[in-house]
Amino acid sequence: MTQTSVAERNAEVAELLVGAVDLHCHSGPAVFPRLLNHYEAMTEAAAVGFAAVVYKDHFYPGMAHAQLLETLYPDTGVRLYSGVALNNASGGINPHAVDHAVKLGGKIVWMPTFAAANHIDKSANETKNYPKSANPMLPPIPLSVLDENGKLTKETNEVLDVIAAGDIILAGGHLSVDELKVLFPEAKRRGVKKMMVNHPTYVIGCSDDDIRELTRLGVYMEHSICMFIPNQRGPAKWNASDLARLVDVAGVDMTILGSDLGLVNMPRPVEGYQAIVNDLLELQLPKGDIAKLVSTNAASLL
Repeated sequence: MTQTSVAERNAEVAELLVGAVDLHCHSGPAVFPRLLNHYEAMTEAAAVGFAAVVYKDHFYPGMAHAQLLETLYPDTGVRLYSGVALNNASGGINPHAVDHAVKLGGKIVWMPTFAAANHIDKSANETKNYPKSANPMLPPIPLSVLDENGKLTKETNEVLDVIAAGDIILAGGHLSVDELKVLFPEAKRRGVKKMMVNHPTYVIGCSDDDIRELTRLGVYMEHSICMFIPNQRGPAKWNASDLARLVDVAGVDMTILGSDLGLVNMPRPVEGYQAIVNDLLELQLPKGDIAKLVSTNAASLL
């Protein structure tokens, strides 16, 4: 690229990030090492014109942090949200934790992540690069939404009812695709309107056909930007061409890009968005499609 074309491309990227929404920001404080804290995530998102950031921690709901920061810094232009991940620290698949999250303005309920039986089963290979706490935590108690007969547990159905009543987002967390294929149809039947799979091709195990099946049900695919851009550890797991193909599989209207960033030795969340938008422009993805991926689709769920 010439100097002029670099400047033009940077301007295109900047324009597309105005109004961006990150549903998957891993800022701190957290028991895992984090590259930046919630305040820094807010100010960096504000500097490039983001519309909203959702703080995600695997072990605590972040609504109080989000609301305090909005109160202390009311002029950033960035709305701050969080939700609850149903791991052991929140009581597992716990309708009381979900009810509290709804009442405190939570926007997403993540089904079990690090405590998901599926995550634990795969921890020896796919998830071996996940961060570790400085002081070892108690070993997780494996969680599943299914009972021994392959049916949703009573607690899971209660959680779905609370999510439906609160009209917030049900995210699949690190459940397996087989669990999600039972969970999401019942969620829809119970009135849940906003549903999303987190990083469907990583840990979850979605094939292209699985993605098509779930999107036909109205479930969004949220791909993690961190998996498609290089980092200090080396090349990305996949590249932007792989991402573009996955967008085609689900359809641009049913795909969301969340950063899943905040981990050490990785780009910062805003840097991740800048990198992936640049790469998608290089692939000549239409600007209108990129805007849906980084802003409008996620905004519609919030």
